[in-house]
Amino acid sequence: MNQEPAARQPLEPAVADAIRAYAARTRADADRLAGALEDIAANGLPAVEDCTPWEELREAHLARLTAQRPAVA
Repeated sequence: MNQEPAARQPLEPAVADAIRAYAARTRADADRLAGALEDIAANGLPAVEDCTPWEELREAHLARLTAQRPAVA
């Protein structure tokens, strides 16, 4: 039984560009995370006084998401 791969359907140029942009953002995020982890491995954890509590980070992120959301009429 011969199973040939299914033919791929080409994407619209704008869709392909959006996917590439998403990939670039994801790659940049992964690079930042890797850098932070490498810094921790090399230098240890930062002092608690130098850190932002996760609750503040959560609230700031929720505020950003709310600001991006379109108004509902």
